[in-house]
Amino acid sequence: MRLRNVWVYGLGLALAATVVGCGGSQGTSSTSGSAASPAGAPAGMKVDIATAGNVTGSVMVDGAVPKNLAIKMNADPVCIKENSGVQLQETYVVGSDGKSLGNVFVYVKDGLGNYVFDTPTDMAHIDQKGCRYHPHVFGVRVGQPIEISNGDPTLHNIHALPKDNKEFNTAQPLKNMKIAHTFDKKEVMVPFKCEVHGWMNSYVGVLDHPYFAVTSDSGKFELKDLPPGTYTIEAWHEKMGTETQSVTLAAKETKDISFTFKAPAAPAN
Repeated sequence: MRLRNVWVYGLGLALAATVVGCGGSQGTSSTSGSAASPAGAPAGMKVDIATAGNVTGSVMVDGAVPKNLAIKMNADPVCIKENSGVQLQETYVVGSDGKSLGNVFVYVKDGLGNYVFDTPTDMAHIDQKGCRYHPHVFGVRVGQPIEISNGDPTLHNIHALPKDNKEFNTAQPLKNMKIAHTFDKKEVMVPFKCEVHGWMNSYVGVLDHPYFAVTSDSGKFELKDLPPGTYTIEAWHEKMGTETQSVTLAAKETKDISFTFKAPAAPAN
């Protein structure tokens, strides 16, 4: 066991040295989450909370979703020790009613015009605990710092694979190691994976506004304090794709909407 620990530590240091050129952490941005206005143009509007409304809703699935795959953790005894019983992937999170769909990212895709929003200074968090990413799906703002931590006494690495932002791949060989990272462009969604434990994956939505949510196990979501207007709302699921709909919101109005994803066909025998 002692030889394994030495090997893991050495591998972690080597991997950290190898991947540091792939990105690593960036400084926290202090600029607005929206693009700057052209010279001479009026600054973007701030939302008047007194007239803002809300969009609430639910996400459902039509049909029976495939069973989540079992995770084989036997390659790393630390992962086995940190868990009990059979562990399953989080691809499909369905409520007790068999219809509600969790882990769906819901956000305002279009309609905010020239509204601008201050960049949050508080950190978002993703942890590697029990050889899983927590949370599996989450959202952050452009320029908002993300604290990435390793809660396990084993080597992890977090490899972000964006299309529009800068890729990074950082090793964390020791428990309680932390790094910080920010994304400087909006992008839905950015996948994360661990090169050491192939079953570990997560997704983050990066937006320049605060109107996003992740559905609970009961499929519920809420987008608070939206200014009056007409919006395209999109719901994203890692396997079933996206569904969109248009919503017109009057001052102080709350509207309830729902999305329904079609369950994927069962694989042929």
